[in-house]
Amino acid sequence: MPARAAWFFPIPPEPPEAVRGLFAKAREAIGFVPNVFRAYSYRPERFSAWFGHYRQLHEPTANLDAADREMIAVVVSAYNRCTYCIVAHGHALAHELGDRVLADYIATNWRHAGLDARRSAICEFAEKLTARPHELGEDDLHRLRAVGLSDHEVWDVAEIASMYNFTTRMALALGQQPNEEYHAR
Repeated sequence: MPARAAWFFPIPPEPPEAVRGLFAKAREAIGFVPNVFRAYSYRPERFSAWFGHYRQLHEPTANLDAADREMIAVVVSAYNRCTYCIVAHGHALAHELGDRVLADYIATNWRHAGLDARRSAICEFAEKLTARPHELGEDDLHRLRAVGLSDHEVWDVAEIASMYNFTTRMALALGQQPNEEYHAR
C-alpha cells in the first residue's frame, strides 16, 4: 500500500474546549471525529460558525433531499479533485442513496450515472458554478426551477455548491487527508 500524504498544516492534538462538544457529538453519531473537524479546530470560533452554516445547508426540503445535498458536495469535490471531500461526501452520499455504486458513479463522472433530469440539472449547475462561475446567468436558475426546485431550493443549490468550493479549497490548501474510518464502513 502506498504511503499516505502528510497534512501540510499542523492541527491541534486535542480539541480546544470550545469545540469538544462537537467532537463528542460526531463520535456519537458516526463513531469517529472527521478530520475536517480536527483541522478546523485550529480556529474554533470559525469552526463553530462554519459548522452551523453546514448544518443549515443540509436540512432537507421537499424537492432537495439529503442525498441531493450530498450529491452537490460530491460534484464540487470531484471537479476540484479534493480527495478528502470526495471520500467523506462520497461516503455520506452512498449512505443517503442506499447505493454505493451510484454514489461512486456520481463521484467519478455524474454524466454517466444515469441520473434523472432533476438531479442532472442540479449537478450541471453545481459543476458550472465551480468551473465557470462567470458564465452563470438567469437561464441557469430557470433550468433548476424547470425541474421542480423552489426559489429557496435554487438558492440552496447555489449556496451549497459555493460553500463546498470554499471547503474543498481549504482541504486542498491544508493537505487534509480522509479518515481511515470512511474506508472501513
